[in-house]
Amino acid sequence: MTQLAIILVYLALLVVLGIGASRWFRGTGKDYLLASHSIGPVLLLMSLFGTTMTAFALVGSTGKSFQLGIVVYGLMASSSGIVHSLCFFVIGVRLWQLGQAHGYTTQVGFFRDRLQSHRFGYLLFPVLVGLVIPYLLIGVLGAGAVINGVTRGAFEESFAAHGHGVPPWLGSLVICLVVLTYVFAGGMRGTAWANTFQTGVFMVLGVLTFFVIASKIGGQQSLWENLKAATANVLQSHPEKLTMTSSHAFFFSFLLIPLSAGMFPHLFQHWLTARSAATFKLPVILHPLFILIVWVPCVMVGAWASAATVDGQLIFPEPPTNVNTVLPIMVGKLAGPVLSGFLSAGILAAVMSSLDSQFLCLGTMFTTDIVQARGGNEPMDDAHVIRMARGFIVFIVAFTYLLSLLAPAGVFDLGLWCFGGFAGLVPLVLAALYWRRLSVAGAAASVIAMVVTWLTLFFVDMGGYPPNPRYTFLGMLPVATIVAVSTVVLVGVSLVTRPPSEESLARFFPTTGNPER
Repeated sequence: MTQLAIILVYLALLVVLGIGASRWFRGTGKDYLLASHSIGPVLLLMSLFGTTMTAFALVGSTGKSFQLGIVVYGLMASSSGIVHSLCFFVIGVRLWQLGQAHGYTTQVGFFRDRLQSHRFGYLLFPVLVGLVIPYLLIGVLGAGAVINGVTRGAFEESFAAHGHGVPPWLGSLVICLVVLTYVFAGGMRGTAWANTFQTGVFMVLGVLTFFVIASKIGGQQSLWENLKAATANVLQSHPEKLTMTSSHAFFFSFLLIPLSAGMFPHLFQHWLTARSAATFKLPVILHPLFILIVWVPCVMVGAWASAATVDGQLIFPEPPTNVNTVLPIMVGKLAGPVLSGFLSAGILAAVMSSLDSQFLCLGTMFTTDIVQARGGNEPMDDAHVIRMARGFIVFIVAFTYLLSLLAPAGVFDLGLWCFGGFAGLVPLVLAALYWRRLSVAGAAASVIAMVVTWLTLFFVDMGGYPPNPRYTFLGMLPVATIVAVSTVVLVGVSLVTRPPSEESLARFFPTTGNPER
């Protein structure tokens, strides 16, 4: 009950923060959706990092390293640190410049203008929403698992089926309502403030979580002795979890997963909030270091957990049916009630710091790309824009929560499929920014090819993923096929169809040149 009380106090603080941010609200649609382009370098760094570090990074990575071992860090974290910063620099800065010049609010608006095609927006919108929904599920499922894991035993006569802790469905519902409250009230400014606060919370408490667990995980007196004992236990019972056994092709294909950040709708919206291009310097430089700080503790705790003991007894004598609960159970077993409550709040901070941005970006996309686009050239008043955005956010929150009740795949596997789809769209945004010859037919064909390939491979693998996906190409993961197909189709169709007009290109490529370039 102590842990639960601390978590509830933390959630109340977030609600107060969101309501406080609303006091700076300027009453305009632009301020609600983009914070009037007023976000500085520190807020941008914290909000970008917070929105990319989801339940996938904490809850999912710990659960997957429990299954596979330390290879998870090499597969995901090391590449993410480099590739995310590369996306910020190569894609984010350029999109910010174009957004400032032409007043874009969403990705769909940029692509409609770049390709001079209103219909392309109606093709891209459902694809982006369809990929964001499983991303949202990652957070909702992770939040429910965390609250259940740390409150087990709190209710002696209730919730027996859930270890006498708060059921995952109830924990997820509370988290959804809290995030909805401060996004509803504060918009982008409230989201950026909450992300900054929560990123600081989960980074500090994440390191603290590591040291608390590491100091007790081996049953020895000192931290160093505990680390040696915990590692020795894993080497004795699960030696394969402390080795990097992946093939070069398999390992390389994981580099494509973090490439998905280049097409995240919520990152696009955060990029547009930047005050200037110089604001991107801090995120580009420090993002890899922040990933190191968060991922190393989670992966090591997951690997150690497979053989961890308390008072001579294995914490997990049998693998848990839900690997999403590995991290919260470890926290609950090895930390005292008060510290466990604070550490759990830190885990939830990481989960919620991405949910809020995703909810807001979907409301923005619906309002801008569907409602306003169908209204023609007649501008909507700000009150109507804000009302429509909030209404769609409520709908998405409810829809995502209902999907979470169906108990879909684990957080890590679900994340890999979601990111694979976004990675398949990155060739489109790179071509739109740097290739004059991109045609609307090539762009549309590429999106359709990505969707068809993604769905085909998903059903072939039945939603599963490593260590043994049913489908591989040259030893690489399905994401490699998805990216390759979308790229080949984009280039091939663009080269055989009508190129864009010079008048259109002049707005995006100011220097004159050969349109075939």
